[in-house]
Amino acid sequence: MIPDLGKYAVAVLSSYGVSLVLLAVIVWASLRRSARIKRALDEIETRRKSNG
Repeated sequence: MIPDLGKYAVAVLSSYGVSLVLLAVIVWASLRRSARIKRALDEIETRRKSNG
């Protein structure tokens, strides 16, 4: 099932590994930023409602 990569096996597999790690970091950073922005918007909305 796994193709024979010959002398390029290390380069190809390490490229896949680095790509997967980078994708995971991007997803994690996006979720973290989204949560932070949601908290900030909720806080602004709460302050706005209490002042109005």
